[in-house]
Amino acid sequence: MEGTVFTPALEGMKCVKSEEGEMLTKPFLNVCKQILPVIDKFGAAMALVKTDVGGNITRLENKYLSNPAEFENLYSMVKVEVAAKTAKGSSSCTNGLLWLTRAMDFIVELFRNLMEHKDWAMSQVCTEAYAKTLKKFHGWLASSTFTVGVAMKLAPERNKFMDVVAGKGDISSDIKKFCATFTPLLQENHKFLVR
Repeated sequence: MEGTVFTPALEGMKCVKSEEGEMLTKPFLNVCKQILPVIDKFGAAMALVKTDVGGNITRLENKYLSNPAEFENLYSMVKVEVAAKTAKGSSSCTNGLLWLTRAMDFIVELFRNLMEHKDWAMSQVCTEAYAKTLKKFHGWLASSTFTVGVAMKLAPERNKFMDVVAGKGDISSDIKKFCATFTPLLQENHKFLVR
């Protein structure tokens, strides 16, 4: 593999915004898709996260494909749902974008923890990222399942994981670039969604 597992996502982030500064649907979803192979490197530990992320990408992509011109800008589908009073439904694209953004927050925080806390085991990296990003939105059952199952029992060994994601590039540099570049895009999603 040329570069690291982050190389395709880093390239894709260059195209996420239009010249007018609008978040573009297809490029944003493509970046999220390019994170799926990164999530795969966690193995069974992140199977639920990958399924959730993939489902939300598919939901948003299907809406986009129903009318690419109308839904070229990511937030246009949310605006349509708000006008139709369907934005709060569990199967809405608004809900899909919210949970996709939250899941991406978790992934960014997880990798930020890997860079900033080199003494932490993967279980702590995962647990702390979860506590900071997703835990407040999950009920007791989901929270317990994550912390006991994923973080404690299924998280891969840290050094092996870093070797797997490194490929033939500078993994530390790419992780830092990924976190620095993707975070503002996710923050923009959150700002839009709270309006």
